[in-house]
Amino acid sequence: MPALEKQVSAREQRKSEDVVNVKKTPVHYPFWFGGSASCFAACFTHPLDLVKVRLQTQGNGVQRNMLQMFVHVAKDDGIRGLYRGLSAAQLRQLTYSMTRFGVYEELKDRFQGPNTPPSFPTLVAMASVSGFAGGVVGNPGDVLNVRMQHDAALPPEKRRNYKHALDGLIRMARSEGVGSLWRGVWPNSSRAVLMTVGQLATYDGFKRVLLERTSLKDNLTTHFTASFLAGFVATTICSPVDVIKTRVMSSHEQKGIIRLVTDITKAEGLRWMFKGWVPSFIRVGPHTVLTFLFLEQHKKIYRQIKGLD
Repeated sequence: MPALEKQVSAREQRKSEDVVNVKKTPVHYPFWFGGSASCFAACFTHPLDLVKVRLQTQGNGVQRNMLQMFVHVAKDDGIRGLYRGLSAAQLRQLTYSMTRFGVYEELKDRFQGPNTPPSFPTLVAMASVSGFAGGVVGNPGDVLNVRMQHDAALPPEKRRNYKHALDGLIRMARSEGVGSLWRGVWPNSSRAVLMTVGQLATYDGFKRVLLERTSLKDNLTTHFTASFLAGFVATTICSPVDVIKTRVMSSHEQKGIIRLVTDITKAEGLRWMFKGWVPSFIRVGPHTVLTFLFLEQHKKIYRQIKGLD
């Protein structure tokens, strides 16, 4: 009997160890989760992005604030005008966001062990690489997104009138050359690096701190708090590059980055660096929150389907 009890006890111990090892094994999620979550978020936040672009590209004439710009767009173009360029926004998320989230998660899977998650500096480095890759891959969608959102603000004779994202890609490639699809790729990639660090690395960092140093659990409250803080950080560090990127992509002139920055600074002073910060945060904040909430739900459903919870 004692021998039988020892055998049963040994089997139970092995089962217990197996369960622990399963729980410690990192889950490998599909590459496209980040792009899918970002597409869902963009459906809710696109009007905010459009207003931000209009604010960043308005000249020194009539200066509207965020609310006034909302009213102006809705009055001139109707409610549908607030969703101008949505197809380009979805193309951008399916390229830019899918790449940066996918590469970031792949790098995390490679660098984290069962009990040793990557340090914050390592997360920043991985987010930088992921953001740069996403910025390059997603540049055509970003150019189209800015142009289609800004189009209605131009005089009728200067409007491009793209029907949708695919029409815009074809027409740009035919009339301006394929290289035009990567116009502004360097400021865009620089912004993508900062945005990815500000969103992905800081989200993981804030989430880890909340779970380790507070009584919060891995639930909706933690996800919301960490993503809100990440959105604030991302908006602040990205603002100057975001303004430059928008000006380059919407411009009809070919200007170098240094000349463009010099001209803007002469005309508007240093305040241009945070022009549109409030609408940027009002867009980036909710978009960051919604993206991570959708992403965490993607992961939760995936674990349930795979029986990993």
